[in-house]
Amino acid sequence: MKRLTLIFTLLTCTIILTNGQEKLDELLPIRGLELAAPDKDAIDAFVEFINDELVPLKVNTLLLRVDWNFQFKSHPELQADNPLTEDDVKKIVNACKAGGIRIIPQINLLGHQSWFSKVGKLLEQYPQFNETPHVPTDAGIDSWPNEHGLYCLSYCPLHPEVHDVVFDVVDEIVEVFETDAFHSGMDEVFYLGDDKCPRCSGRDKAELFAGEVTKISNHLTENGNELWMWGDRFLDGKTTGIGFWEASYNNTHRAIDMVPKDIVICDWHYERADPTAAIFALKGFRVVTCPWNKAQHATAQMHQMVNFRQHATPETKENFYGMMQTTWTGADKFMDGYYGKVDFDGPRGNQVECFKVLFEEINKLDD
Repeated sequence: MKRLTLIFTLLTCTIILTNGQEKLDELLPIRGLELAAPDKDAIDAFVEFINDELVPLKVNTLLLRVDWNFQFKSHPELQADNPLTEDDVKKIVNACKAGGIRIIPQINLLGHQSWFSKVGKLLEQYPQFNETPHVPTDAGIDSWPNEHGLYCLSYCPLHPEVHDVVFDVVDEIVEVFETDAFHSGMDEVFYLGDDKCPRCSGRDKAELFAGEVTKISNHLTENGNELWMWGDRFLDGKTTGIGFWEASYNNTHRAIDMVPKDIVICDWHYERADPTAAIFALKGFRVVTCPWNKAQHATAQMHQMVNFRQHATPETKENFYGMMQTTWTGADKFMDGYYGKVDFDGPRGNQVECFKVLFEEINKLDD
């Protein structure tokens, strides 16, 4: 009798959990977390974090910023020091599979090819791809603003050899992560169509940006994969008042009408709960709203997304895709913050606290 009671209890709990999961999937199809991939010595701890924390919180999408932190076989010259191996990646992949988490790797394309004067692997190994080789990277520039307007370097999207290299590593990373999606970054692109570039000078920056997005998207879809990317360059920073970080001041916003509609847009806003998800959804894109470090904005954005889905037309409802917490730190440090080993409080907010509050609110949706 006790055994039958136990079986009945377990079945009842399973039904309740399944119904709760279905409700969350209806209200927020994407419930994501974005992190930099962990260092090699933190792989096992990260797997435990996935199992012990992310799965119970009903995180179902993990965006990992890999960039050059992988032991590439196609281009070993691009790998960072002490990179993740295929075996390391498979540990993460297997944990995500077991927990029902979709994993999406990211390599920054077009922009973010340096961090101020610290040049990334692509332009270090292939300096001929640099859109702005006249901008000095030996002057120790490490702050914004500066006289050269240097935030992050870009590669030239019209260089005839750049895609032969970047598509090799994109294809490799998608395969090793056993996924059907890839995130190309492409946020905060300030260097584009430079007047001194022999290929890009004088060209329409919106057309240049749209051309690069389309080329990447087409390459992925030819192999049955989809493109995810940040959405800031598709927004008009002046008309909206959003500014030149979270939106565009160099006229790339017109590219929104020039690119394929099957791209997933990650729409990040950190200072306010700007309702720009509606812009993307009504243009035909699936859009994920992405907060960072202010819990009050994150919860407002989450309820905004749910409200959009509940009141949208059938034609646009599924374009309001969900939420993804962004974190601008390594997985290792984020885990330390999550478990109280380091303090993330600062003048701009607390990304760990934001994540905890956001997912507490998300999980209340099944009540």
